[in-house]
Amino acid sequence: MSIDGFTDVWNRLFDAQPDPPPLLVLLTGLVALAVVLTRLPWRIGRNAITIAHEGGHALAALLTGRRLHGVRLHSDTSGLTLSAGRPSGPGMVFTLLAGYVAPSLIGLGGAWLLGGNRITLLLWVAVVLLLAMLVMIRNAFGIVSIMVTTAVVFGVSWFAGPQVQAVFAYTGVWFLLIGGIRPVGELQTLRRRGRMPASDADQLAGVTFLPAIFWVGLFGVVNLLALGIGTSLLAGAHLADLDLPF
Repeated sequence: MSIDGFTDVWNRLFDAQPDPPPLLVLLTGLVALAVVLTRLPWRIGRNAITIAHEGGHALAALLTGRRLHGVRLHSDTSGLTLSAGRPSGPGMVFTLLAGYVAPSLIGLGGAWLLGGNRITLLLWVAVVLLLAMLVMIRNAFGIVSIMVTTAVVFGVSWFAGPQVQAVFAYTGVWFLLIGGIRPVGELQTLRRRGRMPASDADQLAGVTFLPAIFWVGLFGVVNLLALGIGTSLLAGAHLADLDLPF
């Protein structure tokens, strides 16, 4: 690559894009909310939440010194991350804790980048994270799921115009922030019905002195805080410019 070509790519990545229209910020948030609240769109979109969830487990396992054996993603939107190490202690706790909070925390990081109008940079960071995840996948559906997602994100980042990039990025970040909350409610519903006895929360209860309901509550609190802060980063300044009737 020539110096001019490298400079062009560098500028494309790190230059701030223009402020998106305030209405775009509002409408993409409403679209993300609609996806989370409706059955079929949520069933499809939940795969992105699962990727983030299992990625959180995997990253926490690596950071705490556990041996990561791989990640599986399933067509029913469930997933499994396998790691080896001590069956208790801080490493196990953080690995189990990371899953349900990962989508919201990733969304919060995305909101921070969008708050600085680094839309293209956000999309390329997403591509890098997805490629890192691909290395850890150990089943066919997971490989296809990650490759398709990566291709879509890269295609938007490289070929789409600024407005399309903005719509895609804002919708995706809103979806992670809002969609990170719903699985916590689903988790507690399944636990209450006795259908999820080996959930992350129950495993955390097994390796700590705190009950599973404490961990479910912690997941919810962290994700709600991430949504609140992320909303401020995404919409605080932009929505103030809208002439809303309320």
